[in-house]
Amino acid sequence: MQTGLMFWIWIGLTAIFIIGEIFTAGFFLFPFGIGAGLAAILTLIGAPAWLQWTGFVVLSGVMVVFSRKLADRLTREPPEKVGVDRLIGEIAIVLEAIDPASDSGMVRIKKDEWRATSANDERIEQGSRVRVVRIEGAHLVVEEVKD
Repeated sequence: MQTGLMFWIWIGLTAIFIIGEIFTAGFFLFPFGIGAGLAAILTLIGAPAWLQWTGFVVLSGVMVVFSRKLADRLTREPPEKVGVDRLIGEIAIVLEAIDPASDSGMVRIKKDEWRATSANDERIEQGSRVRVVRIEGAHLVVEEVKD
């Protein structure tokens, strides 16, 4: 193939990979875009096709391996929970007995009072200590803490 045509093919692949990265998560396509850019440069300096492909594959592979750590750091879950999720795992005190039969119960967690239901469908008496296991709508789902 002509050098000019190969150059534009590599440039097109570079653009496709880099633009594709915008629509995906995790830095997966970006290394291939950089590899295709290297292949385009090799085409410009007159390198044979096997060297262009080798440069593309090697650089892309090396960048995928080394970009994993960066991608994991940028896409991991934030260390602190926000909103009501911060209550999961917290200890609360039962203010009104939690009774699955009547779907009633109230707990105090920190300074707030919440409606609560039992995670195990068992009655939890007033004054008991409970741990929040999840949140369903405006209700805390709790389980009794055995001392």
